[in-house]
Amino acid sequence: MTNNDVLRRLRYTFDLKDSKVINIFLSAGKTVTREQISNWLKKDDHADYVNCGDIYLATFLNGFINEKRGKKEGVQPEPEKKLTNNLILTKLKIALNLKAEDIIDIMGLARFTISKPELSALFRKPGHKHYRECKDQFMRNFLHGIQIKYRKDDDEHAQNVDTSGFSWKQES
Repeated sequence: MTNNDVLRRLRYTFDLKDSKVINIFLSAGKTVTREQISNWLKKDDHADYVNCGDIYLATFLNGFINEKRGKKEGVQPEPEKKLTNNLILTKLKIALNLKAEDIIDIMGLARFTISKPELSALFRKPGHKHYRECKDQFMRNFLHGIQIKYRKDDDEHAQNVDTSGFSWKQES
């Protein structure tokens, strides 16, 4: 998934207007314009489409944590220069105050089954022997489950979920 896809889905799920997105960025210490946001939200084949870089999405997610959990005292965390699906998943877990059981339930809403040990592997450090990379399909289903849970008017889309091709085997 692209950073733009993640931003689009979160904006839709939580019904975030441009002004709200700008304020979320500001709470994490970054100023963005309405035009930047508009270009990030455009379809990939649109002439004005602009790729949302890792630093921008990391900043947005840090601001989203501030929005949902309250801003911490002191220095704000620096946005990561390189984002992975594992980091995005971790930041969303923090922002939405989710426990392992909550994530398993959210995945169930998207008709995707995952066990607690499989889930914990996604939150391990990359060098750990049980670390597993969070694949795009898992992230798509997680964001879809969040959409089902937090955007109640979207029940009709609950049937349209991509669960084909998921494997826990680490690719070499």
